[in-house]
Amino acid sequence: MIKPRWIRRVRRALLAAGATAALAAGFLSATTTASQAATQGPCDIYAAGGTPCVAAHSTTRALYGTYNGPLYQVRRASDSTTLNIGLLSAGGYANAAAQDTFCANTSCVITVIYDQSGKGNNLTQAPAGGAAGGPDNLANAFEAPVTVGGHEAYGVYVAPGTGYRNNNTNGIATGDQPEGMYAIFDGTHFNGGCCFDYGNAETSSTDTGNGHMEAIYFGNSKAWGYGSGNGPWVMADLENGLFSGVNRTLNSGDPTVNNRFLTAMVKGGPNQWAIRGGDARSGGLSTYYSGVRPNVSGYNPMHKEGAIILGIGGDNSKGAQGTFYEGVMTSGYPSDATENAVQANITAAGYNSGSTGTGALTPGSRISLQATTSPCCTSDYLRHDDADTKVVISGINSSSSATDKADATWIVRAGLANSSCLSFESANNPGQYLRHYNYELYLNTDDGGGAFAQDATFCPTTGNSGVGHSFQSVNYPTKYLRHYNYTAYIASNGGSNAWDSTSSWAQDTSWLTASPWS
Repeated sequence: MIKPRWIRRVRRALLAAGATAALAAGFLSATTTASQAATQGPCDIYAAGGTPCVAAHSTTRALYGTYNGPLYQVRRASDSTTLNIGLLSAGGYANAAAQDTFCANTSCVITVIYDQSGKGNNLTQAPAGGAAGGPDNLANAFEAPVTVGGHEAYGVYVAPGTGYRNNNTNGIATGDQPEGMYAIFDGTHFNGGCCFDYGNAETSSTDTGNGHMEAIYFGNSKAWGYGSGNGPWVMADLENGLFSGVNRTLNSGDPTVNNRFLTAMVKGGPNQWAIRGGDARSGGLSTYYSGVRPNVSGYNPMHKEGAIILGIGGDNSKGAQGTFYEGVMTSGYPSDATENAVQANITAAGYNSGSTGTGALTPGSRISLQATTSPCCTSDYLRHDDADTKVVISGINSSSSATDKADATWIVRAGLANSSCLSFESANNPGQYLRHYNYELYLNTDDGGGAFAQDATFCPTTGNSGVGHSFQSVNYPTKYLRHYNYTAYIASNGGSNAWDSTSSWAQDTSWLTASPWS
């Protein structure tokens, strides 16, 4: 039903007066259960607050209660065919099963993240820019599994070198026009590279000067501004500076935040701006900064250009990493009350890590891999070595240190190069995967490239010794994950390398899937 104009005017007046309770009461009545959460989305709340969305991106759910279009597009490696991934129902959650079926026995990347606002501000592969060549890498479609409202979904996993952009937008703020934005990130996946951003950037993919950007940044870079603690921090990338407040460098009011699901907000208008954040699974928002523009020349007034970026800096700096699930940009400066109601909608959506349990070779499960070679090694487990990046086996038991137990714990992921196979992510080093290089096994950060995906993908088979499982290299199918002299390799049953020795090969390549040590 379309509400009379006077009702809309009253609602906006209440918002302007800071009537958070009145606003939340109307909105929260529709977000008390997962089924009700789909009756309206964050962009309905922004619209009611007088600051409508002009860009709305998500790979996990609808951001409007009536939206029933595609969320994103994937392309599979086997034949370069694409498929739009839509919703289970209008206003609901992603139909991730369609991706699972379409990408079976191959790999997929995310090619388009559709704009739900109707403005056509879709995000696609970022081109070359002033800081780095291109086009940028596309995100592996399986690398960020979650559940939302109990439904399977996938986020956008940004490895260094990955980036999305739209330089020809419609309705995005320019100059000193007011705007707001929020994003949900994985607060445990970050680095100090430049720059894991979502928001407003230059239309030329080059650095055109101070104040030509206004984007949410998340990471622990201290190259410009920073907050209290060791990071990571939610900051604003305003070009030639990551700002945590009014000062160029330290603003102690901006705290270290590392929630598994993190709500990050930035908003800006004429000589005013703010940073807010909170746990995307529970609770409200905190204001980390609210005040005048930075006390550095070039930022008042602002000179925003209206492009949209994800995972990169305005000049295509692409050394950062992070994970994105949803985000919007608005026309106008949202009130705190509106943002508080959006946060309530986000927490009601029901984000969860997507873990499916422990001790099983299913994506999302936490496991430890136990050697089976007798008598030497049946108490040894596959683990990464803290002294370097090599992967080894060593004895782990209940008396082992917490670090050793965590080093021997892995999260099973759908294979980066073949979704019907598996990859193994370190449980205590998110974003780092078991991979072979020159036949030896290492723990390395995913660089977003095809070679890494191949090196980090293993297909499980019945154990070569008849016990447990063996793990076949996807790009060297005669070679299996093996321990040899307590170091891990991929090895064939006979060959020119010492680790290809036929002695104990079947046992050395057979592993028990055990309950995780951490």
